[in-house]
Amino acid sequence: MNEQPSPQAQTDRAKTGAVLTGMKRGVRHRCPNCGEGRLYTRYLKVDLDCEVCGHDLARYPADDGPAYFTILIVGHLFVAPLLLFPFIWKMSPTLVVPLTVLPLAGLTLVLLPRVKGAVIGALWAMGLRKAEDCPSG
Repeated sequence: MNEQPSPQAQTDRAKTGAVLTGMKRGVRHRCPNCGEGRLYTRYLKVDLDCEVCGHDLARYPADDGPAYFTILIVGHLFVAPLLLFPFIWKMSPTLVVPLTVLPLAGLTLVLLPRVKGAVIGALWAMGLRKAEDCPSG
């Protein structure tokens, strides 16, 4: 017997699809709204508006989230397993530090704009944006 999913389940699937779409576009440094325009003007500087669809890209508050997630990814997927290798503990620190820290710093710098793009894409999909006009007082 085939049962139709509830409207809530359909809405949840649609939201999940939108989040994944936005994150994929962000990882590719593209506008989360259209997927065509560029997301950044420089390394981590978000473009004010999409050059293709005109979407306001500056309204998504990525803040410290991308840095946190990048450190989490690099620390858990690379640093923690690296500590299991005996050469880390047996070799001279003058060799271990440059052989590990430099590639890890490079990996962090490569991942950071992609993670920031994914965070912006997720914020776009969820409709979260900076507070426009906060009343004072």
